[in-house]
Order: sequence, then C-alpha cells, then structure tokens
Amino acid sequence: MAAGSVVSRATGFVRSAVVAAGLGVGAAADGYAVGNSVPTIVYMLLLGGALNAVFVPELVKAAKEHPDGGAAYTDRLLTVCVLALLVLTAAAVWAAPAIVDVYTDYRGEQAAMTVAFARYCLPQIFFLGVFTLLGQVLGARGRFGAMMWTPVLNNLVVITVFGLYLAAGDSGTLTPAETALLGWGTTAGIAVQALALLPFLRAARFRFRPRFDWRGSGLTRPLRSAGWLVLLVLTNQAAYLVTTKLATAAGARAAAAHVDGAGFSAYNNAYMLWAVPHGIVTVSLVTALMPRMSGSAADGDTAAVRRDVAYALRTSAALIVPAACALLALAGPVMTLVFQYGAVDADDTAVMAGILMAFAPGLVAFSGQYVLSRAFYALSDTRTPFFLNLVIAGLNAALSATAYALLPARWAVTGMAGAYSLALFTGWAVTAYVLHRRLAGGGGALWRSATLRGQLRLLAAAALATAVARLAARSAEPAGALAATAAGVLAIAAVLVLLARPLRLDGTSALLAGATARLRRRTVRR
Repeated sequence: MAAGSVVSRATGFVRSAVVAAGLGVGAAADGYAVGNSVPTIVYMLLLGGALNAVFVPELVKAAKEHPDGGAAYTDRLLTVCVLALLVLTAAAVWAAPAIVDVYTDYRGEQAAMTVAFARYCLPQIFFLGVFTLLGQVLGARGRFGAMMWTPVLNNLVVITVFGLYLAAGDSGTLTPAETALLGWGTTAGIAVQALALLPFLRAARFRFRPRFDWRGSGLTRPLRSAGWLVLLVLTNQAAYLVTTKLATAAGARAAAAHVDGAGFSAYNNAYMLWAVPHGIVTVSLVTALMPRMSGSAADGDTAAVRRDVAYALRTSAALIVPAACALLALAGPVMTLVFQYGAVDADDTAVMAGILMAFAPGLVAFSGQYVLSRAFYALSDTRTPFFLNLVIAGLNAALSATAYALLPARWAVTGMAGAYSLALFTGWAVTAYVLHRRLAGGGGALWRSATLRGQLRLLAAAALATAVARLAARSAEPAGALAATAAGVLAIAAVLVLLARPLRLDGTSALLAGATARLRRRTVRR
C-alpha cells in the first residue's frame, strides 16, 4: 500500500508541475483549481465522508452476522449509494454556476472560465464515489493495494492531457476548446482510476448484483451513522468555504499590489504537497488496521482497539514527524524542485514555500487526528467525531478570517495555513482526551499515557532535527535545490537515529530494527 502511495504521489508531483507549467499560478490556474476542486467538495460534502467512514465497519459487521457472509447486504448498500451518486452528479452539473458563485467572487471572463471548468469536472463526483465504494469493498476483504496504485493511472492521464496542451497551446488566454480539453481530460483520469478497480474485484470473487429489496434489510443503521458524517463534512466545508473565498480574495488583492502567486492556487499547491506523507503513511496504515479494529469493536474488545490505536499513532508518527521536519526546514528547495518550471518563477515558489512552512507543523496533528477519528468509526460512533470536529472547523474559519483581516496581502494566505495548523493541534488534543476516556473506561489520566509521553519525546527530538536540517540545507544551497534537500533530509535522519535510544523513541527504533533485519536478510541471500 505504501509503495503504491509513493508512486502515486511521485506521479502526482509530476502532474502538479505540468499543470503549473501550463497554467502558472495566476487567474487561469485559480479557475482550474476551483473548477477541479468543486467535484471533490460537493462529493465529500454530501456523500464522500459517509462512504469512507461507514462502509468498512458495516461490511465487517455484516460478514460476521449474516449467513451469506454479508453478500446481499453489500449489494443493497452499493445499489443505494450508486443511485445517490447518479442523482448528486446530475444535480451538481446543473447547479455549477451557483456552486462556483458560492465559493468565489469571480465576475466576467474569470467566472465564465471557472464555471466551464466546473461543468467539465463535476462528473468526477460519480467516479470518485464508485472508486471509494469499490475500494472499501476490497478493503473489507483484505485487499488494500489496488486502491493505492490505481491513482497512478489518473495522474498519467492528466499529465498526458496537459502535455498535449503544452505542445499545442500558445500559453496565452485559454480558448473554449483548450478549457474543454483540460476539464474533460481531468475527469477522464478519475474515470480510469475508478474503472481500474474492476479486475481486482473479480480477483477477490466479488460480483455485484443490484438489489432493491431494501425494506427490513438493516440499511437504516448505516444511513443514520452517515447522517452524522454528512453534518461533519458540512462543518468542514463551511470552514473550507471561508478559506477558499478568503484565499481567492487575497489573491486578487495581492495581484492588485503587483504580487503574483499569493492566492488560492498557491494555497492549494502547498496543501497538496503537505498532505503527501499523510497519504503515504497514515492512510495506508489505518486502512489496513480498520477491518481489524472494526472486528474487535464488534466483539466488544475495547482493549484490542486501544492497542491498535496506540500502535497506529506510534508507527505513523515515526515517519510523519520527520516528514513534518523536512517540510518546515526544506520548504524552499522542495518547492523549487516540484513547482519552479514554465510559468512559475522564483517569487512564486517563495510564496508557496512560506505557505508550506505554515502548514508543516500541523501535519503531525492532522495524522494523529485521522487515527483517533477512525477509532471512533470502528466503534460505530459517528456522532462524537462530529462534535469534536466542530472545534477544528470553527477555529480554522475564525483564525483564517483573522489572518486575512490583519496580514498584508502577500502574507494573508500564509497566515491561513498557519491558522489550520493551530486548529488541528487543538482538535487533536481534545479528541485524544475524549477517546482516552472512552477506551480506558473513564479511568487513568491522559498525561500518564505511555503513548502521549512517547509522542512528546519524539516532538522534542524533531525540534532539534529541524534546526540542524535548516543549517545543513543552507550550507548546501550553492549546489542547488536538490543538494540542499538531500542535505537536510540526511541531517533529519541522522539526528533522529542518534536520539532514538537516549530518548526511547520506540517507533523510530522499531523502524530501524526492521530496516536492519531486512538488510541483513538480503546480504545473506547474496
């Protein structure tokens, strides 16, 4: 799974670089970024979060309780969700102008271009849903790799489409034909990604048969759970709406002050790069653990759930914390390597590097929050995460508005990224407290938790590693961005390896022991 995520993210970097080379980070890029983000926003707003969180626990429970191993239940649930996706997609395409108007203040040609991109991209909603549904069915059957590898095909399709645009276009104002090529081409990538899962489902001996005998079939429970998740996503999207409108307004304000690249597309690019380690490490790990946690929860074994949560936090942090160090210390050279091509110049990458640095610390909390929220979902509790998420969404919106109001145009979007990091840490702390009381039966203080103490020791080591990496990168800057990045990464690794034993960094020590054992086995074979 992690290998698939690495290749997917690597091709995603190439995809982002090609998109940036073709559109830059100005008005056209903002229009494409908004238009291409709208399908994901609408999908997650009304259905996506529910599918991601409810499906696996429900399928695992059905497999345990139903005589047919949950086959009929799975068919009914898929039928309901596919029909909902078709209705949602059709409605979203029809309402594209209103949706774009909600998320932006664009007028004239900019608004028309963004609406066109949205109309071409909104059919992605159906394919995003199908991809999630089929991936969750595979996950409930212990098949995890395909869902991580097929996004590579999506990236390759989009790279090809933008390559055609770069080869044939004049890099000027987008024509209607070029807008259609880029929009439909992006949607084609999602379609290929979803349909590529079908052979893996056949290999897992799954055959979907639409079923409409829904009455008395037990679908009420997952639909009720999904309702709380829809509310959760609504709060997230309300905060995202605030961020999007403020970032697009900040971009326009910065452009008026002759500062390019300080708008929504810069925020989006930095966010995409920031989320890469989470997708590779935490999502892969928790996806694999989710069926086991759901099974333990169905058996009433909260001690087993607690052990899996502690393991997931410890193991993911061993890689996520160094990644956060690297993004904070090496934001400049990393952004140069990934984005400084074509229409993107050094000033643009400097803006994006500042945004990435503001995001970087929040990666630790983002990963930890993800682990804890999935523990609640394994317990079939979607109500508690909704109320806990209000803390993050509310703080993010309020702090982002404060950043926009108080900071100069050049730094407004950077401040919004920092606001998100602060909101994530606050939400992570509150969620950890509530889940600790739930799994510990209300006993034991959180500050005495071995998992918490281990996380704090790792963060202390990370602070030193970040400072050393910054110095190493600066000393290597004359040799180029690649050399500076490599020097910083090596410095982070060296500091954490040296401190692993003195500070009892269990997750880091376990990774080192595993890597050493594999190296020895390979050496013996040779």
